[in-house]
Amino acid sequence: MKILFASSECAPFFKTGGLGDVAGALPKELAKKPEISSIAVILPYFKNEMKESWKEQLTDEFYDFVDVGWRHEYVGVKSLLKDGVKYYFLDNEHYFGRGVLYGYDDDGERFAFFDLAVCQLMEKLDFIPDILHLNDWQTAMIPFLLKEKYKWIDAYKKIKTVLTIHNIEFQGIMQGTALTELFGMGMERYFEGVVRHNGMLNMLKTGILYADQVNTVSPSYAKEIQTAEFGCQLDSVLNYVQGKVSGILNGIDYDLFDPETDTQIPYHFTVKDISGKYEMKAELQKRAGLPVKPKVPLIGMVSRLTNQKGFHLVLSQLENLLQKEVQIVLLGTGFPAIESGFQHFAQQYPEKMSANIAFNLQIAQEIYAGSDFFLMPSAFEPCGLSQMIAMRYGTLPIVHEIGGLRDTVKPYNPNTKEGTGFGFVDFTGEVLLNTIERAINLYQTEPETMKRLIKSAMTEDFSWENKAQQYIHLYENLER
Repeated sequence: MKILFASSECAPFFKTGGLGDVAGALPKELAKKPEISSIAVILPYFKNEMKESWKEQLTDEFYDFVDVGWRHEYVGVKSLLKDGVKYYFLDNEHYFGRGVLYGYDDDGERFAFFDLAVCQLMEKLDFIPDILHLNDWQTAMIPFLLKEKYKWIDAYKKIKTVLTIHNIEFQGIMQGTALTELFGMGMERYFEGVVRHNGMLNMLKTGILYADQVNTVSPSYAKEIQTAEFGCQLDSVLNYVQGKVSGILNGIDYDLFDPETDTQIPYHFTVKDISGKYEMKAELQKRAGLPVKPKVPLIGMVSRLTNQKGFHLVLSQLENLLQKEVQIVLLGTGFPAIESGFQHFAQQYPEKMSANIAFNLQIAQEIYAGSDFFLMPSAFEPCGLSQMIAMRYGTLPIVHEIGGLRDTVKPYNPNTKEGTGFGFVDFTGEVLLNTIERAINLYQTEPETMKRLIKSAMTEDFSWENKAQQYIHLYENLER
């Protein structure tokens, strides 16, 4: 099979979150599989976000022009070969030569250009895929365009499309007239209600209806987004096409996240010898300005500090939690009220709490490797990578049993003494505090059980190798 992966971001070139990680890791893993003859990734060229070392490796392929409604826009095609994957970058200074990836008033127009360019250029690139794998709202109009605007191109007729929803909150909503003004099409599908949702053109809804397969980044999230609670008003649309909706868990890059070889941490360890983890804990306590106390449980948090990530819940119970024999290290930025809340407690309890309102990759790795527990109480979580990284480093997650957290963390069972972390179902501060207290109690009273849980967590398989095989099955089913 030939696979073309279209995304708005991709590590290591530029990323803002989990989509960038997936677009970086999944194609690289698929390239190793015998079922895949060739794989390419097509991306916007966000030149201001790309390191010079990558830019120097780019080859100029050709240029063309794309009509975005009445606009006649230049598109330059650059390429790079890495890890068996061909990367194509679409260059347009007006749309992509900006400071950050998203957050502009004309984001809809920018990605309308990108979607039109992908459809137009596949022939000229001489890369007509068997499977076109799309991601989130930024590329969700492509299945619609292939079936409605470019259906006259014979070479495109056999292309099967997969749309992965990484976060259903973001849907690409524009005025209905964008169909004409940006995509150069008639308004029929809008007036029929096919691409219309709540009186607007909804790019994600359009992709859900037109893609051959819709998948999400965990099996639980695939079910959750079909409910009113988590579907962000698209649950009825997903229920309508539920036969083509599925979920495959994301993986983590085992080359990058390996406690035995990680260059970001000073002490290394393996599942057979975790002594280096205790040295990492002491190192983390020193770096965080906390007393070095090996027997005090250390809870780590690395996250965006938002309500979606459940940190208002943590703040509501922090006073109670800090009365206990515990230490907490936090790293992240987000809502100013949540940031200042954590800073307040760090000032009140300097022996127990360290609040680092920043993002630093090395400190993040040290928290994953040096903590005893990793707190991740998200209100919703399509997949989540942090809990998997924490387990890889023998740090037991404490999670809200939702979405990908539910699919990856096995809550501790006091009867069998087995598990890979701790979970709670009711999303309340009291239940969260009670769950943290159970984890602390186990740490203090059953060190041998703790060691067993650590080793169980470290031996879970979250590699992309396993996930890539699941994607191949999905692709093969579409080809049949």
